[in-house]
Amino acid sequence: MEQTLNKDKPEVRLRAFRAIDEPHTCQLFIEGHTHVLTSIGVTKVTSSKNEWTENPAAFVMVVESMDGKKVYGGARVHVAGGSQLLPIEQATGRMDPGIFDLVWRFAQQGTGELCGLWNSREIAGYGIGSIFLIRTAVAISYQIGIQSLFALCAPYTIPPGEAVGMEIELGIGNNGTFYYPKLDLLATTMILKDVPTLKKAYEEDKAAIMKIRENLNIIRNEVLRKKEITIHYEIEIPHLDQWDLKATIANAQSNYNSAKFKEEDPEIL
Repeated sequence: MEQTLNKDKPEVRLRAFRAIDEPHTCQLFIEGHTHVLTSIGVTKVTSSKNEWTENPAAFVMVVESMDGKKVYGGARVHVAGGSQLLPIEQATGRMDPGIFDLVWRFAQQGTGELCGLWNSREIAGYGIGSIFLIRTAVAISYQIGIQSLFALCAPYTIPPGEAVGMEIELGIGNNGTFYYPKLDLLATTMILKDVPTLKKAYEEDKAAIMKIRENLNIIRNEVLRKKEITIHYEIEIPHLDQWDLKATIANAQSNYNSAKFKEEDPEIL
C-alpha cells in the first residue's frame, strides 16, 4: 500500500542520482514538475524538453515517500558539457547570446546549473522547494566536482539562492533579469562562484550544506517557521566512478562552438 504523508510529522527521503540511471524515477519527476508548471499557466511543455533524461551530465534530486512510490518534489543539476546546452542557455540565448560566453568562462573549470526546482502542494510549507533542495543541489555539486553553479530564479527563489552564496549576474539580460517563461514572469540569473568554499553563504546555510557534504547519507530534522520535517538524505550518487568531469568539460568547448539560438521551453526555479 502506498504511504501517505503525515502532515503533523512528515518523513521523506531526499535522494540523488544520475538521470540516465533511473528512467522510471525521472518519469515521476517529469509528471510532478509538469503538473506544477501547468498550475501556474505555463503550458508550453513538450516531450522534447525531457531530453535531459538521456543527458549523461544531468543529475537528479527527488523528495519521495519512504517507500519510493510517490515523488513530492525535485530539482536537477546539469553540468555544462553534456549532450545539451545548459537550460539557461537554451532559455535565454535568443534574448542575450552573451549567456554562451558567460557559461563557457565558468565551464572551463567545471560549471553547472540548478534547474527544474519544484514541489507539490502536498508538501508545501515545509521548505522543500525553497531551502532544502537548493542546499542539497549545492552539496551534490561539490560531490560532482564542479566549481560554480548557475540558476535562473523566480523572485521567490532569489533569497534562498543568496542564502547559499549565489549572486545576481548583472551582465546578462536587463541587469540579470529576463521576462521568462512568460511576459508576466520575471527570471533572474544567479551564480554561485565558489562551490567548494561557499564564502558568501549565510552561516546557517553553509553549516547545513557542509554537514550534508560530510555525511551524504544522514537523517536530519529540519525546521522552517516552526514546521518540522524529517528528511532522510541519501545523496551519495551511485556509479559516480563512471562520471568523467574532464571529458565533460572538454565537450563544453564543442557545445560552446556550436551553440545555436533557438527558443526552448521553461526551466525556471
